[in-house]
Amino acid sequence: MKNESAKQASKIIRTFALKKQLMAHIVDLGKYTDRQQQLARIAKAMGHPARIAILELLEKQSHCYHGDLTADLPIAASSVSQHLNELKDAGLIQGEFNPPKVKYCINRERWQEAQRLFGAFFQDLPGENEEASCCD
Repeated sequence: MKNESAKQASKIIRTFALKKQLMAHIVDLGKYTDRQQQLARIAKAMGHPARIAILELLEKQSHCYHGDLTADLPIAASSVSQHLNELKDAGLIQGEFNPPKVKYCINRERWQEAQRLFGAFFQDLPGENEEASCCD
């Protein structure tokens, strides 16, 4: 009985700690603009070479990709699935991800939005023709 109560108490404490961390994260996100949050989300989704390879492979397709990406990538199926989910969560790809029905493609609307956001971001940064930084 005591052991069960201790387990429940421990579970409640862990749940509370996780909720507290999540709330702190949400409050922190409120400190950033929507543009900054969008750029960070897309950058995170593109932050792994396997995801870049997936995007490049999908970009080369004239239609949605049907089949198993593991045949075209040097990583395990479980890793491909995780990377596809990260890209899908960021809105960069779309499709059906429930085997045996699988089809993937670039989400053109979101892709163009990502290009616009990053284009503006890099354009806003000091360029080569501007004064040298203090670190030169």
